[in-house]
Parts: sequence; structure tokens; C-alpha cells
Amino acid sequence: MSDGLDAATLGGGCFWCIEAALEQLEGVESVTSGYAGGHVEDPTYEAVCSGETGHAEVVRVEYDPNVLEYVDLLEVFFSIHDPTQLNRQGPDVGTQYRSIVLPHDDEQREVAESYVAALDEEYDDDVVTEVEPLDAFYEAEEYHQDYFAKNPNDAYCTFHAKPKVEKVREQFEAKVAE
Repeated sequence: MSDGLDAATLGGGCFWCIEAALEQLEGVESVTSGYAGGHVEDPTYEAVCSGETGHAEVVRVEYDPNVLEYVDLLEVFFSIHDPTQLNRQGPDVGTQYRSIVLPHDDEQREVAESYVAALDEEYDDDVVTEVEPLDAFYEAEEYHQDYFAKNPNDAYCTFHAKPKVEKVREQFEAKVAE
């Protein structure tokens, strides 16, 4: 990426939750909700929710690697979702909610594969996180962007996004932006 930033693409359930939590980190310049990992060009939210496009709800994180390393981003990401749940996170069920890491290059792929393998040793259940190369990222509709920030009192946000944000702020206090 230009201007010294790197990008990562991650999916672990509803993108509203992942976006809100990762935005807390120092070094994160932007988080964009979108879709990746499917076989249809320019999918809509409705099409992705049908489960027929193969896409996952993901976020594209643009971050400063001089402040936040990719492996640190993975550490936070894996702390805010359950990588042993196949095609679901909390109340959200379907392939669009699968745990997935979409590396942008070989270095990210190697780090992600190593991280997932190490995680698999920590859990009693198998880690089902997919590590697949990023073919395309499609930005979600505008009303999905910064959803938690715009709708903090939404019931879904209160019960699902807010606890993830609080976990990041507490568990990763040293990495949280002021």
C-alpha cells in the first residue's frame, strides 16, 4: 500500500463487531466492512446473506506496521471470535460468518498459517479458520460502515459488538489508541 500502510483482510462473524473492535487499536488507520472469499463479482448484502455467493463478511484493516505488527493484529482478531465454530459466531449462522484470514501476500500467509497452527494446539476443539489468498475485496454498502459508532444503542451492537470493543480496550490496553 502507499503511504507506508499495510492492509489485512479478516472475517470472524458479523463485520460490525470485528470493525468496531479493531478500530480501537493504535496504528489502525481505517477499517472497512466488506465481502471476500466468494465467487460472485460485486455482491450485495442480501446476496451474501443468502449463502449462495460464497463470500464471508470481512473487514479490510489499513494499519501502520511501524506501530502495529500483523501478528499483533491476528492476536486481537482471534481473541474476539471463536475460531472453532464452523460457519457461525454467536447468533449469526451461515458460511458468510465463517472464520477466515485472507492474506495479501506470502509473508502474511506464512504468519497466518503459523498462527492458526499454534492456536489449534491451544483449543480442545479443532480450529476451523480458513487461510485463503485474497482474490478480491468488495466494500459493503455505506450503511454497514462504522455501524457500531453510528448505532451504539442498537440491540445487536449492545449485546455483541460492545463486549468485543470492551474486551479489546481491557485485554489489549497497551495497544489501544488514546
